[in-house]
Amino acid sequence: MEYIREVNINEATIHLLLNESEEPILSNNNMNLSEETYKFLLKHIERLLKDENLKYARFEEDSKINKLSQMYLSCNNSLLDISAKMAIDMFNLIKSNNIPSCALIVVSVCTEFGNMIGVLKCDFSKSYTYEINTIENDKMIIDIKTDEIIPLSTSKIEKCAFIKEKKDNNIFDLMIMDKRKKNKKEEYGENWFNNKYLQCNFIENERDLTKKFINLSEYWTRTNLNENADDAEMVRRIIKEELKENENINIPQLAERVFKENEGAKLSFIKCVTEDLEREVVPIDKRYLDKKLKRIKLKIDKDIEVYINDEAYKDSSRFEVKRNGDGTINIVIKNVINYVEN
Repeated sequence: MEYIREVNINEATIHLLLNESEEPILSNNNMNLSEETYKFLLKHIERLLKDENLKYARFEEDSKINKLSQMYLSCNNSLLDISAKMAIDMFNLIKSNNIPSCALIVVSVCTEFGNMIGVLKCDFSKSYTYEINTIENDKMIIDIKTDEIIPLSTSKIEKCAFIKEKKDNNIFDLMIMDKRKKNKKEEYGENWFNNKYLQCNFIENERDLTKKFINLSEYWTRTNLNENADDAEMVRRIIKEELKENENINIPQLAERVFKENEGAKLSFIKCVTEDLEREVVPIDKRYLDKKLKRIKLKIDKDIEVYINDEAYKDSSRFEVKRNGDGTINIVIKNVINYVEN
């Protein structure tokens, strides 16, 4: 997984796509990257690049967005020109699918992995407004006016892409985030952002596979050991140990260690996990794992919740699980010096 830590903005442009208009409002000059605007954009971009919903994808061969991006990244066109064409394409989708109005920000960024094009679909928000300025020769500049009082979290971007320069050794072409409402079919055409606009297909990376493996293992444990806290704790503990100690998890070998002579549980676990993952060996994203296991939430008998970090969980002088021999366990918190009530 390529975790981008260093980001600098080279230039950016913004266009307004209003559903009720007959044509998009296209800026014919780049944004004025004042200190305020630069910081505003950079905060959004840094947060998007850290978002766990950001996925790898590959472009389809005839993707227009990819062709436009590569023209800019190979210095054969300006950001203003390619972004206007990107905006027109998105505007046509907005009009034909009755998608709510938005702004499209196209930004050129430099990272430790090379130059990239960021494509950010920005739903209108109270945390920023747009100002249209007309200058000499009918040139129009659209700028963002931010409200520093409103926190950034109120203006989340839910659809974006970061497009890489084309190279023969690229594992993926772009990183994409396409958040949609849970348990609800997309109102404006299924997967319109990645399928119709970007024309790309998702591919799984190490973080996706690690996350899916952890979720599938927990699903199997909850389903099959719902009334046996003793065995459930043992399964979870061994899986955590394997995740921390290995770069890859071999699922049949893990099942052998966890279930030993219990062939039924062994086969059931392997089937549950491998069928969805479509593989028997899972590469582990250690950065995601460290974050996931840093703070553990224990939900006990539906009416008790305990938050505990990984260090305290492993410290027998502070936390202990005692087995009662009948499938139940005692969870003991030891040597408490101070506690508070909320």
